[in-house]
Amino acid sequence: MAIPLLEGCDIAGKDVTGDALLTQRALATYLVEQQAHYHFTVKGNQPALQRDIALLFQTRAAADFVEVAPPDHGRVETRRIWCSTALNTYLDFPHVGQVFLIERESIKKHTGKRSRETALGITSRTPHQASPQRVLAVNRGHWAIESVHYIIDWNYDKDRSRIRTGFGPENITRLRRFAVGILKSFQKPAHTIAEMMRTLCFRTRLVFAYLRMTKNSVTEARAA
Repeated sequence: MAIPLLEGCDIAGKDVTGDALLTQRALATYLVEQQAHYHFTVKGNQPALQRDIALLFQTRAAADFVEVAPPDHGRVETRRIWCSTALNTYLDFPHVGQVFLIERESIKKHTGKRSRETALGITSRTPHQASPQRVLAVNRGHWAIESVHYIIDWNYDKDRSRIRTGFGPENITRLRRFAVGILKSFQKPAHTIAEMMRTLCFRTRLVFAYLRMTKNSVTEARAA
């Protein structure tokens, strides 16, 4: 299904990212034939692939690259990545350049609570074409887009929307993304998008401030 959507796009030389649902051999082959590169997440829908990559990284030394994100939204995040070419000729997957494991550790500043999660992945870019730092950056870019989808799905209950005909679904999605983009531009570290939306329900004047429709819009929005 993804291939027809890409046929009209100029993807040569670009990284095309996908979550586990799109980790498919046919799509990987198509992308490389179009001189693009794939960057896929590997999960249970590809059990053999997942098992082999997980086994490779079961015992691992120091990370190939570590990134500590500045405190944001009340938490500190550390991301570590390990990359390897050891499975390039072994895996039953086309055009493997390297596989990787990313570990994300998050610490909530107020409570000190720690959480840790790992993600497995595969890319057609070789180590010469993409360092561990670049692989991590591409992965972060993918999930930055996914986070916008999650915000819309959660805050607008998108899955239960009854707007289904004509250009309605596309138009309402654009409006929702526009609204979230405005809220993000004024978002404070301690506030979530959901909290800001609830505030606007009770302080409707702020809607005009966020839209910069009043004389002191920016000041009012920043103070909210």
